[in-house]
Amino acid sequence: MLFDLTGRVACVTGASSGLGRRAANALATAGARVIGVARRPEALDALQAEIGENADTVVADVADRSGTEALVEQIGSKFGPPDIVIHAAGVNTRESADDVTADGWDATLALNLSAPFFLSQAMVPAMKERGWGRIVNFASLQTTRAFPGGIAYGATKAGIGQLTRAMAEAWSPHGITANAIGPGFFPTELTQAVFDDPERAARNAAQTCLRRNGRMEDIDGPILFLCSKASDYVTGQVLMVDGGFTAK
Repeated sequence: MLFDLTGRVACVTGASSGLGRRAANALATAGARVIGVARRPEALDALQAEIGENADTVVADVADRSGTEALVEQIGSKFGPPDIVIHAAGVNTRESADDVTADGWDATLALNLSAPFFLSQAMVPAMKERGWGRIVNFASLQTTRAFPGGIAYGATKAGIGQLTRAMAEAWSPHGITANAIGPGFFPTELTQAVFDDPERAARNAAQTCLRRNGRMEDIDGPILFLCSKASDYVTGQVLMVDGGFTAK
């Protein structure tokens, strides 16, 4: 019963692939009705087919701040305003510090850092009315570690750590918890270059306490924990789901 999400409505950005798609399926399995948001309609159609009648999808660019109000209305049009929002949409340009462009920097900040705040801000009033809500951001190993070619991405993910704490300070008195998950190396589109190099993937696995990289199912439990009654007294935290990579 601690992890039962029956009757809850969840919105997942970046739901078309990777950990966002996995999170959407995990929430639906636990009983939630899920709204998947992403830019690729074909991938969203496939997600809806996987989940069935308890899913709906919205094609949108969450980084487009001018459309936030209309997007939130569209998200809530089928099942009602979300109780849960998971911000899994993200981009990593993998540019070295010397090669970062203004456009790449701005696009990274807009999607990885600004979108989670402004979309949450627009959803919070409905959560306040119910006295219950869950916000789950996606942090990273680069929230606390510097990686080559990750200066823009790392800056946004460090920002996610502080944004999560600030959200908790602002909104948890209203029954809304805000936490973040920091994944290690999982086989997703963002990390495809890593897993395409077996030697590099093996080196990453060797740096974890568990001596392996993440499997998609490893994200299910942490997602359900942070989105359910099980985490009622947990807020403002970054939960690293990294096999102990950051513990070493």
